[in-house]
Amino acid sequence: MKIHDLITTTDELAELCERLAKSDFVSVDTEFMRENTYWPELCLVQIANEEEAAAVDPLADGIDLAPLLDLMCDNEDVLKVFHAGGQDVEIIYNLTGKTPHPIFDTQIAMMAISQSEQIGYANLVEAWLGITVDKGARFTDWSRRPLTARQIEYAIGDVTHLSKIFPKILRKLIKTGRGEWLDAEMEKLADPANYRNDAGDAWRRIRQAGRNPAVLGRLKALAAWREGEAQHKNIPRGRIMRDETLADIASHPPKKQSDLVKVRGLSNAWKDNDIGKRLLKVLEKAEPLPADEMPDKPKRGAPLGKEGALVADLLKLLLKIRTREIDVAARLLTRSDEMEALAAGVRKLPILEGWRFEVFGRDALELVEGKLAFAVKGGKLNMTHIDDMPGDMAEARAAE
Repeated sequence: MKIHDLITTTDELAELCERLAKSDFVSVDTEFMRENTYWPELCLVQIANEEEAAAVDPLADGIDLAPLLDLMCDNEDVLKVFHAGGQDVEIIYNLTGKTPHPIFDTQIAMMAISQSEQIGYANLVEAWLGITVDKGARFTDWSRRPLTARQIEYAIGDVTHLSKIFPKILRKLIKTGRGEWLDAEMEKLADPANYRNDAGDAWRRIRQAGRNPAVLGRLKALAAWREGEAQHKNIPRGRIMRDETLADIASHPPKKQSDLVKVRGLSNAWKDNDIGKRLLKVLEKAEPLPADEMPDKPKRGAPLGKEGALVADLLKLLLKIRTREIDVAARLLTRSDEMEALAAGVRKLPILEGWRFEVFGRDALELVEGKLAFAVKGGKLNMTHIDDMPGDMAEARAAE
């Protein structure tokens, strides 16, 4: 594979992208910094196909990333392959308002062909290529220039390895017939709605007990205000105010600015500085949350109770058996809260739809409804349908 020198000009980038546009797929990775900023700062982009690889310096003087972004977002003929690519996709969305498409994530794919839960990149490379990844440059300052040869070598390795691993994963997926399982998962990853940063919805990410419209109205107003402050200053929102502090102010709003000194998590300066004044104005103008914006009540059936908790435990046991049988990660099939909801009587769940129903949901439902039991056969725990049990055992079960 040809490894290019660091690309620092638009012409070099355009030539590279013109060649890559003829590929069936490209593997992509990014290096960025976000510890001290609101918006993640893109510091390096690595891209490869099976023949060539390069790192692109987005901080190079005068470089225009348009050829690369067009390849990512507007070329439907080239599959974009990432590993744990959520943050990479977010950065591209921030730059373009669009997401890479079509897309493939090897971390998600590994859950469909093994019991690996969120396998890390280094472990992926070790498992498929027998290569130990040097992690020494992982936590360096990617924004500092010039980049060292070690940094660039480390970064390009992410995509050169991935371009060799992806075809192997794809072949295994084809053999297992589980490619269709991933279609919906990949579309979720590429859905622009996942990356829109609407300040008006920021409150939904903050835990707040209760459904009091006045409290939630203040929470919404405060969360939107905090987003604006953080964006304007380009600092993490937590540097303005932590979630817990924001929720506390929404529940117990201070009557005057001097009362801010009593709020845990705020410095004494808030009692008379400009940001404190702006906070008080937000509280004064906050309106109760409208009925049509109220969060849904928890979707649960009857209270889970002790018996329901035992049923949920049986569902988790069933999940362990099934994932072992078909060699798939439990996380891809369902979550603990979903099994608890099923045990509590909820029936509108992802586990009871599509391929998940065929693979696991049908048996889970039959277990809850008393049509499935556990049995030990040959020293192994197995699932047994009541109709398949020996006559005397089935009669005893029916008499209960």
